[in-house]
Amino acid sequence: MPSLAHRGLWSEPDERNTLDAFRGAFAHGWGVELDVRDLDGTLVISHDPPAADALTFAAVVDAYVEHGCPGHLAVNVKADGLEAMIADALRPVDPASWFAFDMSVPDSLRYAGAGLPYFSRHSEIEPAPALYEGSCGVWLDDFSGGFVTEERITAHLDAGKHVAVVSPELHKRDHLRVWGEWRRWSVWNSDRVHLCTDHPHQAEEVFA
Repeated sequence: MPSLAHRGLWSEPDERNTLDAFRGAFAHGWGVELDVRDLDGTLVISHDPPAADALTFAAVVDAYVEHGCPGHLAVNVKADGLEAMIADALRPVDPASWFAFDMSVPDSLRYAGAGLPYFSRHSEIEPAPALYEGSCGVWLDDFSGGFVTEERITAHLDAGKHVAVVSPELHKRDHLRVWGEWRRWSVWNSDRVHLCTDHPHQAEEVFA
């Protein structure tokens, strides 16, 4: 089961979305989930409106390439109209190693039209994933608990998709209790199933 380190490898909240956090994740062979916005014509890493000293996306891509492109880059797109800039920044990276997600549906159409890799979304409030047929995968989210099931993951795998499963702690729920149930599922043996988590070290132990 490949891990997506949520905003990198960090122990304190202010370390999230920093170059050290991303380098740490890459050094362990993990992919990352990261938040991308634009600031004065430059792509930067920031979950919220960015400050002038925000880390550039280019610096993260360089670090990813330097580490041999481990795992996947899950690019959480926080603004519309960035598809050309993102595609240009990721030219050194195999398109099979990254995907964009969380765009609005109109913006997702632009990624689909440009032939860029993107994930659709599936959750209890998004029961029909938009633009599913052309997507390379599904971001399987769970806001209230209980929506992620082995059957849902299997259905997406059978449709030829990758599946990125959002771990419960990203929505302030007890991840270890839920992981205790999830670990029995055989789907974690697939290299097309990814767990997005704040705790990739623990995930390696639980899902080993």
